[in-house]
Amino acid sequence: MQEDAGKDQPPKGATYFLCHQLNAQYGDARVVRDVSFGLKEGEIVALLGPCGAGKTAVLRTLARSAEPYLRSGEIWLEGEPVHDKQAFEAAQIGIQLVPEGRRIIPGLTVEENLELAQIAGLPGWSYERIYGLFPCLEARRQDDGTVMSAGEQQMLAIARALSRDAKLLLLDEPYADLPNDARREIEHALLKVKQYGITTVIVERQAAAVLDIADSAIIMDEGQVVFRGPAYQARADDTVREANLVV
Repeated sequence: MQEDAGKDQPPKGATYFLCHQLNAQYGDARVVRDVSFGLKEGEIVALLGPCGAGKTAVLRTLARSAEPYLRSGEIWLEGEPVHDKQAFEAAQIGIQLVPEGRRIIPGLTVEENLELAQIAGLPGWSYERIYGLFPCLEARRQDDGTVMSAGEQQMLAIARALSRDAKLLLLDEPYADLPNDARREIEHALLKVKQYGITTVIVERQAAAVLDIADSAIIMDEGQVVFRGPAYQARADDTVREANLVV
Protein backbone atom coordinates (compact mmCIF):
# COMPACT_ATOMS: atom_id res chain seq x y z
CA MET A 1 0.00 0.00 0.00
CA GLN A 2 1.06 3.60 -0.46
CA GLU A 3 2.82 5.40 2.41
CA ASP A 4 -0.02 7.89 2.73
CA ALA A 5 -2.65 5.13 2.97
CA GLY A 6 -5.49 6.25 5.19
CA LYS A 7 -5.23 9.96 4.61
CA ASP A 8 -8.44 9.88 2.57
CA GLN A 9 -10.38 8.03 5.26
CA PRO A 10 -13.79 9.69 5.59
CA PRO A 11 -14.88 10.74 9.07
CA LYS A 12 -17.83 8.92 10.58
CA GLY A 13 -21.10 10.41 9.39
CA ALA A 14 -19.60 11.92 6.22
CA THR A 15 -19.17 9.88 3.03
CA TYR A 16 -20.76 6.52 3.77
CA PHE A 17 -18.60 4.54 1.37
CA LEU A 18 -15.33 5.47 -0.34
CA CYS A 19 -12.97 3.75 -2.70
CA HIS A 20 -9.74 5.51 -3.60
CA GLN A 21 -7.40 4.82 -6.52
CA LEU A 22 -8.30 1.15 -6.92
CA ASN A 23 -6.12 -0.91 -9.22
CA ALA A 24 -6.99 -4.57 -9.71
CA GLN A 25 -5.99 -7.30 -12.11
CA TYR A 26 -6.73 -10.81 -13.32
CA GLY A 27 -3.30 -12.38 -13.61
CA ASP A 28 -1.24 -9.86 -15.56
CA ALA A 29 -4.29 -8.13 -17.04
CA ARG A 30 -5.08 -4.86 -15.29
CA VAL A 31 -8.88 -4.49 -15.34
CA VAL A 32 -9.46 -1.68 -12.81
CA ARG A 33 -7.39 1.47 -13.23
CA ASP A 34 -7.24 4.23 -10.59
CA VAL A 35 -10.95 4.03 -9.80
CA SER A 36 -12.16 6.42 -7.10
CA PHE A 37 -15.65 7.42 -5.96
CA GLY A 38 -17.68 8.07 -2.84
CA LEU A 39 -21.26 7.02 -2.10
CA LYS A 40 -23.89 8.31 0.29
CA GLU A 41 -26.01 6.23 2.63
CA GLY A 42 -29.14 5.04 0.81
CA GLU A 43 -27.87 6.09 -2.62
CA ILE A 44 -28.72 4.02 -5.71
CA VAL A 45 -25.88 4.11 -8.24
CA ALA A 46 -25.92 2.88 -11.84
CA LEU A 47 -22.49 1.49 -12.79
CA LEU A 48 -22.51 1.44 -16.59
CA GLY A 49 -20.24 1.00 -19.58
CA PRO A 50 -19.57 -1.23 -22.58
CA CYS A 51 -18.76 -4.92 -22.35
CA GLY A 52 -15.29 -5.37 -20.89
CA ALA A 53 -15.21 -1.93 -19.27
CA GLY A 54 -14.40 -3.37 -15.84
CA LYS A 55 -17.79 -3.00 -14.17
CA THR A 56 -18.04 -6.50 -12.74
CA ALA A 57 -14.37 -6.37 -11.78
CA VAL A 58 -15.11 -3.26 -9.69
CA LEU A 59 -18.01 -4.98 -7.91
CA ARG A 60 -15.87 -8.02 -7.14
CA THR A 61 -13.04 -5.80 -5.91
CA LEU A 62 -15.38 -3.90 -3.59
CA ALA A 63 -16.69 -7.21 -2.22
CA ARG A 64 -13.08 -8.33 -1.72
CA SER A 65 -13.43 -11.40 -3.90
CA ALA A 66 -10.21 -13.34 -4.44
CA GLU A 67 -10.25 -12.27 -8.10
CA PRO A 68 -9.49 -9.76 -9.41
CA TYR A 69 -6.47 -9.18 -7.17
CA LEU A 70 -6.45 -5.74 -5.51
CA ARG A 71 -3.02 -4.42 -6.42
CA SER A 72 -3.39 -1.05 -4.70
CA GLY A 73 -5.98 1.35 -3.38
CA GLU A 74 -8.29 1.83 -0.42
CA ILE A 75 -11.89 0.88 0.36
CA TRP A 76 -13.78 2.31 3.36
CA LEU A 77 -17.28 1.62 4.69
CA GLU A 78 -18.53 3.85 7.51
CA GLY A 79 -14.95 4.81 8.32
CA GLU A 80 -13.81 1.18 8.56
CA PRO A 81 -11.11 -0.11 6.18
CA VAL A 82 -12.23 -2.87 3.83
CA HIS A 83 -9.21 -3.12 1.52
CA ASP A 84 -7.35 -5.28 4.04
CA LYS A 85 -10.22 -7.77 4.43
CA GLN A 86 -11.13 -11.04 2.76
CA ALA A 87 -14.53 -11.61 1.16
CA PHE A 88 -16.10 -13.27 4.22
CA GLU A 89 -14.93 -10.38 6.42
CA ALA A 90 -16.36 -7.82 4.00
CA ALA A 91 -19.66 -9.69 4.11
CA GLN A 92 -19.62 -9.62 7.90
CA ILE A 93 -19.51 -5.83 7.93
CA GLY A 94 -22.33 -5.53 5.39
CA ILE A 95 -20.90 -5.64 1.84
CA GLN A 96 -23.07 -8.08 -0.10
CA LEU A 97 -22.51 -9.08 -3.73
CA VAL A 98 -25.31 -10.61 -5.78
CA PRO A 99 -23.46 -12.03 -8.80
CA GLU A 100 -24.88 -12.49 -12.27
CA GLY A 101 -26.62 -15.82 -12.67
CA ARG A 102 -28.35 -15.78 -9.26
CA ARG A 103 -26.72 -19.05 -8.05
CA ILE A 104 -29.70 -20.44 -6.17
CA ILE A 105 -28.75 -23.59 -4.24
CA PRO A 106 -30.56 -26.62 -5.72
CA GLY A 107 -32.51 -28.94 -3.45
CA LEU A 108 -33.23 -26.22 -0.88
CA THR A 109 -36.50 -24.40 -0.33
CA VAL A 110 -36.78 -20.64 -0.44
CA GLU A 111 -36.60 -20.42 3.35
CA GLU A 112 -33.67 -22.84 3.51
CA ASN A 113 -31.80 -20.67 1.01
CA LEU A 114 -32.48 -17.66 3.22
CA GLU A 115 -31.49 -19.49 6.39
CA LEU A 116 -28.24 -20.73 4.88
CA ALA A 117 -27.37 -17.18 3.82
CA GLN A 118 -27.51 -15.86 7.37
CA ILE A 119 -24.21 -14.92 9.00
CA ALA A 120 -23.87 -16.11 12.58
CA GLY A 121 -23.97 -13.26 15.09
CA LEU A 122 -25.58 -10.73 12.72
CA PRO A 123 -29.25 -9.71 13.05
CA GLY A 124 -30.08 -9.78 9.34
CA TRP A 125 -33.58 -9.32 7.98
CA SER A 126 -36.50 -11.32 9.33
CA TYR A 127 -38.65 -13.47 7.04
CA GLU A 128 -41.47 -11.02 7.68
CA ARG A 129 -39.49 -8.09 6.34
CA ILE A 130 -38.19 -10.05 3.35
CA TYR A 131 -41.67 -11.27 2.44
CA GLY A 132 -42.98 -7.74 2.80
CA LEU A 133 -40.46 -6.73 0.15
CA PHE A 134 -41.02 -9.79 -2.08
CA PRO A 135 -44.55 -11.19 -1.44
CA CYS A 136 -44.13 -13.83 -4.15
CA LEU A 137 -41.38 -15.48 -2.09
CA GLU A 138 -43.74 -15.98 0.84
CA ALA A 139 -46.18 -17.80 -1.41
CA ARG A 140 -43.37 -20.11 -2.51
CA ARG A 141 -41.41 -20.30 0.73
CA GLN A 142 -41.51 -24.13 0.84
CA ASP A 143 -40.73 -24.59 -2.87
CA ASP A 144 -37.34 -25.56 -4.26
CA GLY A 145 -35.69 -22.27 -5.23
CA THR A 146 -34.44 -23.61 -8.55
CA VAL A 147 -37.91 -24.41 -9.92
CA MET A 148 -39.11 -20.82 -9.66
CA SER A 149 -39.17 -18.32 -12.52
CA ALA A 150 -36.08 -16.28 -13.37
CA GLY A 151 -37.66 -13.22 -11.77
CA GLU A 152 -38.48 -15.06 -8.55
CA GLN A 153 -34.96 -16.50 -8.42
CA GLN A 154 -33.49 -13.01 -8.78
CA MET A 155 -35.69 -11.78 -5.95
CA LEU A 156 -34.47 -14.69 -3.82
CA ALA A 157 -30.84 -13.86 -4.66
CA ILE A 158 -31.37 -10.26 -3.51
CA ALA A 159 -33.30 -11.45 -0.44
CA ARG A 160 -30.38 -13.68 0.56
CA ALA A 161 -28.07 -10.67 0.54
CA LEU A 162 -30.51 -8.63 2.61
CA SER A 163 -30.86 -11.48 5.10
CA ARG A 164 -27.17 -10.89 5.90
CA ASP A 165 -27.84 -7.34 7.11
CA ALA A 166 -26.49 -5.62 3.98
CA LYS A 167 -25.21 -2.05 4.14
CA LEU A 168 -23.75 -1.97 0.63
CA LEU A 169 -25.66 -4.05 -1.93
CA LEU A 170 -23.76 -4.85 -5.15
CA LEU A 171 -25.97 -6.18 -7.96
CA ASP A 172 -24.47 -7.62 -11.15
CA GLU A 173 -26.98 -7.72 -14.04
CA PRO A 174 -30.10 -8.12 -11.86
CA TYR A 175 -32.45 -7.64 -14.85
CA ALA A 176 -30.80 -10.22 -17.12
CA ASP A 177 -33.39 -12.38 -18.94
CA LEU A 178 -36.27 -10.98 -16.91
CA PRO A 179 -39.69 -10.01 -18.26
CA ASN A 180 -40.80 -6.43 -17.73
CA ASP A 181 -43.17 -7.24 -14.87
CA ALA A 182 -40.43 -8.98 -12.86
CA ARG A 183 -38.01 -6.12 -13.58
CA ARG A 184 -40.55 -3.57 -12.35
CA GLU A 185 -41.15 -5.58 -9.16
CA ILE A 186 -37.41 -5.64 -8.45
CA GLU A 187 -37.15 -1.89 -9.16
CA HIS A 188 -39.98 -1.25 -6.70
CA ALA A 189 -38.23 -3.41 -4.08
CA LEU A 190 -34.91 -1.59 -4.55
CA LEU A 191 -36.61 1.74 -3.96
CA LYS A 192 -37.96 0.33 -0.69
CA VAL A 193 -34.48 -0.94 0.20
CA LYS A 194 -33.23 2.61 -0.27
CA GLN A 195 -35.60 3.74 2.50
CA TYR A 196 -33.73 1.47 4.93
CA GLY A 197 -30.52 3.40 4.21
CA ILE A 198 -28.91 0.61 2.20
CA THR A 199 -26.60 1.84 -0.55
CA THR A 200 -27.01 -0.04 -3.83
CA VAL A 201 -24.67 -0.24 -6.83
CA ILE A 202 -26.20 -1.79 -9.96
CA VAL A 203 -24.28 -3.05 -12.99
CA GLU A 204 -26.78 -3.47 -15.79
CA ARG A 205 -26.89 -3.68 -19.59
CA GLN A 206 -30.37 -2.15 -19.58
CA ALA A 207 -29.01 1.27 -18.77
CA ALA A 208 -32.23 3.17 -19.36
CA ALA A 209 -34.07 0.96 -16.86
CA VAL A 210 -31.52 1.35 -14.06
CA LEU A 211 -31.14 5.09 -14.66
CA ASP A 212 -34.88 5.41 -14.00
CA ILE A 213 -34.35 4.53 -10.33
CA ALA A 214 -30.72 5.61 -9.82
CA ASP A 215 -29.69 8.77 -7.99
CA SER A 216 -26.33 8.90 -9.73
CA ALA A 217 -24.28 7.17 -12.41
CA ILE A 218 -20.70 6.02 -12.82
CA ILE A 219 -19.65 5.14 -16.35
CA MET A 220 -16.53 3.15 -17.08
CA ASP A 221 -14.47 2.38 -20.15
CA GLU A 222 -11.27 0.33 -20.31
CA GLY A 223 -11.12 -0.04 -16.54
CA GLN A 224 -11.42 3.69 -15.80
CA VAL A 225 -14.18 6.01 -14.66
CA VAL A 226 -15.04 8.37 -17.52
CA PHE A 227 -18.21 9.89 -16.06
CA ARG A 228 -19.54 10.50 -12.55
CA GLY A 229 -22.64 12.54 -11.97
CA PRO A 230 -26.41 12.59 -11.46
CA ALA A 231 -28.41 9.92 -13.28
CA TYR A 232 -30.35 12.50 -15.27
CA GLN A 233 -27.09 14.00 -16.52
CA ALA A 234 -25.87 10.59 -17.69
CA ARG A 235 -28.98 10.33 -19.83
CA ALA A 236 -28.53 13.77 -21.34
CA ASP A 237 -24.75 14.03 -21.67
CA ASP A 238 -23.79 14.13 -25.38
CA THR A 239 -20.26 12.93 -24.74
CA VAL A 240 -21.57 9.87 -22.93
CA ARG A 241 -24.06 9.02 -25.68
CA GLU A 242 -21.58 9.56 -28.49
CA ALA A 243 -19.10 7.25 -26.77
CA ASN A 244 -21.78 4.51 -26.80
CA LEU A 245 -21.20 3.92 -23.11
CA VAL A 246 -24.85 4.03 -22.10
CA VAL A 247 -26.35 1.18 -24.09
